[in-house]
Amino acid sequence: MATDPINLTTALASFDEVYSPRIVARMNDYDVRVAHTLGEHVWHVHEDTDEFFLVLDGRFDVALREADGTERTVVLHRGDTFVVPKGTEHKPSSPGGSILMFEPGGTSTTGDRHEGEVPGHVDSTTGHALT
Repeated sequence: MATDPINLTTALASFDEVYSPRIVARMNDYDVRVAHTLGEHVWHVHEDTDEFFLVLDGRFDVALREADGTERTVVLHRGDTFVVPKGTEHKPSSPGGSILMFEPGGTSTTGDRHEGEVPGHVDSTTGHALT
């Protein structure tokens, strides 16, 4: 990983795909990823890790499925942060924006398990190198 500063605006301008995160830095065993968001993601869960989101631009919603099966949606705007606790089923969606995430390296964007088919605009990946 580069030891030079990374400008997040420049990093985001280097690709157009949505829900296809780029790794902009690594810290200990964690990836720092940025992604464009638009449309619905897929219901999924990360059994062993929390997932941190920071909204860089636009709006980013996270639907959560509680242990009793009820659902609620957290609406995030530019500058907002939110952590999805490990083991919590969640489904991101967005009318458009960009996010920064902290996740352990190797964490799949579609979780340890997901519900249904992965939409064609969602990249099931552990992150891509920033080019």
